[in-house]
Amino acid sequence: MHNLRKIVTLYQSRFGLKHKNMSKLAIPISEQIERLKKKGLDTSCFSEDKVKEILLDIGYYRFGYYCHPFMDNTSDTFKDGTKIGTIIDLYYLDTDLKYLLQKYINRIEINFRTKLIYFVSMKYKKDPTWFINNEVMEQSFIDKFEDIYSEKFKTENLTIKKHHKKYPDDSFAPVWKTFEYLTLGAIITVFSNIKDEDIKIRISDCYGIRDLNKFLRLLHTVRQVRNICAHSGVLFDYRLPQSINSIPQITFNGSDRNSVDACIKVICFFTKCISTNRHNDIEKEVKELFYSFEKNEQIKKIITDKINYNF
Repeated sequence: MHNLRKIVTLYQSRFGLKHKNMSKLAIPISEQIERLKKKGLDTSCFSEDKVKEILLDIGYYRFGYYCHPFMDNTSDTFKDGTKIGTIIDLYYLDTDLKYLLQKYINRIEINFRTKLIYFVSMKYKKDPTWFINNEVMEQSFIDKFEDIYSEKFKTENLTIKKHHKKYPDDSFAPVWKTFEYLTLGAIITVFSNIKDEDIKIRISDCYGIRDLNKFLRLLHTVRQVRNICAHSGVLFDYRLPQSINSIPQITFNGSDRNSVDACIKVICFFTKCISTNRHNDIEKEVKELFYSFEKNEQIKKIITDKINYNF
């Protein structure tokens, strides 16, 4: 959190967003453009109207995140020759990569949720709401989940609403209905709080991993990338706060197990466990996306240095 505050402060300072209470005051597009020009950004590749369109589309503040690699850290100005088109190229690289990964993360999420529901439900066939059974789950999880499964949860989620209308005496809908409305993070939390280690190993073994700590670290890697993609965060320079565990199935670039490329390799690993065709698809699509910038030396350098992808 401390590092995040430092980064935000840096962006505020660079783009004239911080002095007294100026961070709370809006400035017109024309002034935004002038500030960028005064800092040395070359906007001549676009018309004034196009630059305005860009800033109204992306936002002046968000635009600043993608300017960062092209700034001179000593003077808070753009490096010589920096063109707005290059910054937009980086923005679309980041956006397209997030769209691409999100598609495959969705597949991983559904696959993992399905296996979790199936294997635990087969173990406890007579209890379709095993997620609130303290013989199955840790009590601390059950206490928190009972708060999540609120009246709002029951009325805002259509399948759950229909279930309780049809079965008014049920306190909870069956797991295969309920878990459809949980996030990937919540599903991982369910997995972590299952008491029976053998069931958890049986699920992780579906992906060729028997070490539960390593398996959970891989799942959390997918979750972290998923959250960035789903909430339109900045991905290209993301670094995992905790390194991915080394496993024989994944070959990382050098010793770097925190980069975006390392995250992509984890996502590719899971897709290979699910479908060979999907694994081939994601590898091809990632390669095509990165190689589409092969002749753009500035973006290629970011792909190599920040994302850690090897051309």
